[in-house]
Amino acid sequence: MVSKAVDNRNGHELAPLRSGAGGAGGAGGGVLGPQAQVAVPSAAQADPSGVTIVVTHAPPQHRGSIISRASAGPERAAWSNKMQFFLSIIGYSVGLGNIWRFPYLCQLHGGGAFLLPFAVMLILEGIPLFLIELGIGQKMRLGSMGVWNTIHPWLGGIGLASCIVTFFVALYYNVIITWVFFYLFNSVRSPLPWADCPQVNGTAVAECLRSSETAYFWYRTTLDASPSMEAPGGLKWWIVLCLLLAWIVVFFITMKGIQSSGKVVYFTSMFPYVVLTIFLIRGLTLPGASAGLIHLYTPKVEKLLNPDVWREAATQVFYSFGLAFGSLIAFGSYNPPKNNVVRDVVLVSVCNAFTAIYASLVVFAILGFKAHLNVERCLETSKPLAASLGLLPNANATHEEYYSMLQRTANHTAMGLGECSMTQQLDEAAEGTGLAFIVFAQAIVELPVAPFWSVIFFLMLLALGIGSQIGILEGMLCTIFDIDLLKRIRKEYITAGVCLVCFLVGLLFASGAGEYWLQLFDSFAGTVGLVIIALLEMIAVIYVYGHERFTQDIEDMTGYRPGWYWQITWRFLSPLIMTGILVSSIGYMVINTPKYKAWDADTGKVVAREYPPWVLVIAITMILVGILPIPLVFLLRRFQCLRFDINISQGVIRRIDTTVSTKEMMGDQD
Repeated sequence: MVSKAVDNRNGHELAPLRSGAGGAGGAGGGVLGPQAQVAVPSAAQADPSGVTIVVTHAPPQHRGSIISRASAGPERAAWSNKMQFFLSIIGYSVGLGNIWRFPYLCQLHGGGAFLLPFAVMLILEGIPLFLIELGIGQKMRLGSMGVWNTIHPWLGGIGLASCIVTFFVALYYNVIITWVFFYLFNSVRSPLPWADCPQVNGTAVAECLRSSETAYFWYRTTLDASPSMEAPGGLKWWIVLCLLLAWIVVFFITMKGIQSSGKVVYFTSMFPYVVLTIFLIRGLTLPGASAGLIHLYTPKVEKLLNPDVWREAATQVFYSFGLAFGSLIAFGSYNPPKNNVVRDVVLVSVCNAFTAIYASLVVFAILGFKAHLNVERCLETSKPLAASLGLLPNANATHEEYYSMLQRTANHTAMGLGECSMTQQLDEAAEGTGLAFIVFAQAIVELPVAPFWSVIFFLMLLALGIGSQIGILEGMLCTIFDIDLLKRIRKEYITAGVCLVCFLVGLLFASGAGEYWLQLFDSFAGTVGLVIIALLEMIAVIYVYGHERFTQDIEDMTGYRPGWYWQITWRFLSPLIMTGILVSSIGYMVINTPKYKAWDADTGKVVAREYPPWVLVIAITMILVGILPIPLVFLLRRFQCLRFDINISQGVIRRIDTTVSTKEMMGDQD
């Protein structure tokens, strides 16, 4: 006998636990609202051969669950206002990758031509996935683990896997903030400490002369880099202190969830645009800026025939949105049920793409200025040499005369004469830490009042980094807060514990080999795992939860019914693109021997070294640990090796041994 107190359906499907007698997929599973009550006769409970599902209204005291207690009740946190939510999403999705990754890809893959594959992948991959994560979070008002448990208990491992991968990424992402802190503290000195080579007994350090002032400050003063991963060189106390500061700052921002972090996003989201605008205005007035911009956005259409260009565009879109971390689901869950999530997705997507292009203008205006200065210095040293060799009439010859002489002189390189080419200077592509801490730092030195420009530049990087780190941690903490065993512990204590663990593990990055470990984590910890999670998320929503049901959910929440564009991308194109990214990423790792870039003090250059075998074992282990919860939870629940409770909405769902007739009862409920 089944009685139904309230028929308030909200899309939470209860899948049967056994595959026999009616199928394992649970297609006929009942849909229960938060007020639903199901009574099971005591006679049924006497037979321990099957399963009974009992749904009751949530009691004041919640029984502990080793998997999750997903809270969507009235006590769930909520955004203070629409602007707070929007800025949080912007701060999370617009991060360091927009500053030091996108311009590099444009430079490497055809200049302005790269905008075409980027726009295509944005429309076919990024925006559809973005709406799925925000939309399903807003509909169910649950964190990542609660959402996938609700769609189907067998999929509960997706939320756990997302939490683990997010932990790996949070570890090394805060190390970048650590380095930014160190540069920020050194930016208040005049002249800047990376403006000149340090001297010992009146003589410049040889390692600095072999490299450059900024490279020496980065690899020797900041990192005190070891020659390889097998010689870590011990902890660097200044990095340890900055790392501690970074985690303390992140703790105070995130200790109360969005109640505390939501107030910080006004700074972390808006300040970078102010700084970018200041740098753009200043950069456009500098000599060489126009050459930098022309070099960046001159389209090389032939590059579009290279499949790697499209793969890189798809990967950039995927990571620029911060998909699969669980953060977007968490952010969406704090929204009111009738929030127009489609409009939010479109606005944030446009803002993300605009920021990447806008940042590229700033970066290459400054890099054009740097290239101009390097060319001028090259000519200042090469002209007198050419004159002494009789190749020029005098050292005051024009630039045109020097370049004409180079064309006539076949062995000019052997004579020590430089090319002094703007194109060559601008072709020296730099990304990531090399762009921010070496190349851009060198350009800042040449600006008037260099400490001012250095301070606001690294403040901008700090704001971008913290904004993304808040979102990354929010995705992980939201899952942890929803674990029933931890519900009685205050959020501040849980957040402090997470930050402390992250700091202790993060000491790995404070050694002389710290940057090499960061390269490893960046290459392995958050690549394959995130793509697999995102692909399974899309399959779960579109093919398990059902694209028709999700479409109806979007219409119920926004009044807009997703049309053919959304249906085609959700059901076909986006999964295919995600599969392509996954296959190509794994193939690239298998075909190419994994290497890292290490500092060679003897030559003053970065050299590529192969990872030691034991390090590759760690890398593979990280990938497996990140995705292992997905098949593990599936197998445990499919074959009922694990007893578990899951609170969905305001109902407590308990699964206990009794008769298999429960499945038919739940089917009647629908």
